[in-house]
Amino acid sequence: MSDVYYKTLNQVTNVLLFVEGIKDAAYGELAEIRLEDGSSVTGQVLDSRNGLAIVQSFAETRGIDVNRTRVRFLGTTAKLSVSTDMLGRVFNGMGLPRDNGPKIYSEESMDITGSAINPDAREEPSEFIETGISSIDGMNSLVRGQKLPIFSGSGLPHNRIAAQIARQAKLLDNSEGFAVVFGGIGINSEEANFFKKEFEETGALDKSIMFLNLASEPSMERIILPRLALTAAEYLAYTEQMHVLVILTDMTNYCEALREVSAARNEVPGRRGYPGYMYTDLSSIYERAGKIQGRKGSITQLPILTMPGDDITHPIPDLTGYITEGQVVLSRELHRKGVYPNVDVLLSLSRLMNQGIGKGRTREDHRGVADQLYAAYAKGKELRSLTEIVGEEALSAGDRKFLAFADRFENGFVNQGFYEDRGIEQTLSLGWELFADLDKREMKRVKEEQISKYGRWKSA
Repeated sequence: MSDVYYKTLNQVTNVLLFVEGIKDAAYGELAEIRLEDGSSVTGQVLDSRNGLAIVQSFAETRGIDVNRTRVRFLGTTAKLSVSTDMLGRVFNGMGLPRDNGPKIYSEESMDITGSAINPDAREEPSEFIETGISSIDGMNSLVRGQKLPIFSGSGLPHNRIAAQIARQAKLLDNSEGFAVVFGGIGINSEEANFFKKEFEETGALDKSIMFLNLASEPSMERIILPRLALTAAEYLAYTEQMHVLVILTDMTNYCEALREVSAARNEVPGRRGYPGYMYTDLSSIYERAGKIQGRKGSITQLPILTMPGDDITHPIPDLTGYITEGQVVLSRELHRKGVYPNVDVLLSLSRLMNQGIGKGRTREDHRGVADQLYAAYAKGKELRSLTEIVGEEALSAGDRKFLAFADRFENGFVNQGFYEDRGIEQTLSLGWELFADLDKREMKRVKEEQISKYGRWKSA
């Protein structure tokens, strides 16, 4: 750690400080910014070249006097003290206690940027994680080590869904350690209070670590918070051998902070003003999920993002979709109908679902039930559109059954209570109940022996 303070601050732009005459500042190195009133804030080196260091301040820069502000480079990167004592605690976007509890003192600290996982050392994601939500467990199953984002829109209940998943998520094997790391990025006070209340009153906080950054707090904390959350998750997973579910909401606020820093650096903007390196930056977060060979623990990610203007082609969901293994898409149409959780199963996809379901994991009929539900619901929605043109009277009796199926599927399978925790057996049984009114000849995606075992039909 250097004791040298530099008084060569040349310029302050938004959240960036430009310090001249610096030869040895390293990328990611922490800096102490000593203000004219004697107080200090922390910063981090974003760039260093030709004797100029660009320091990103983690606090408000408005009113900084360039002539009376000093900068000291600390010779270390940002680290997080980690311990199992973090479970049951709430921290802010800098990793400091937000719950009036003591700071975490530990001999072990980890660099928040993490280390890239060698692709050869990665173990294929597998093993089912039960969320208690039928539209996810039954048709877009989450598996251990997966990255499965939720694509939402402004005003949709993604925060309620996040809280419900955090409360209900579990492994089918209760003997294995399981924890949730929750990161709230740029959320408002009402949302923060909602999450804290839900976690505390339902007991979910006991198995969780919460990091919360409010919209009124420095935007630079939004860039740090996901890395703090993932660092804590890596400690629990790879040191304490636990299986960790990381929920991050809202990644759109993270990307907005990234665009803010990029604009302050006068970088050439990419699509819609976002930096050209946003794909790489998002990858550095999402790719910290997974399983490592020889380690018992795992990290599963459930990032949540709101699509500006409900546009799924917007750069944030678009790039996220390239990096992750599927998506759960929330429907505004279902939300207007009063369906909760408003998951649009036809637009949703879990690419790793088959690796976590089936005999010995969930149930042998899981894949067939999901495929049959998809097929019947898709046909019902298609007929729903057709009836707007020709009327329901023009449909055959068989088509009317599929039309009714679409309504019953939305209201009886997708729709469930906020405190309703459905096991996978109950979810699959609901699927078979929905099939009961369809002609057996239409059951083309379920094996005959499964129809005999779980359905009301008899083998031919």
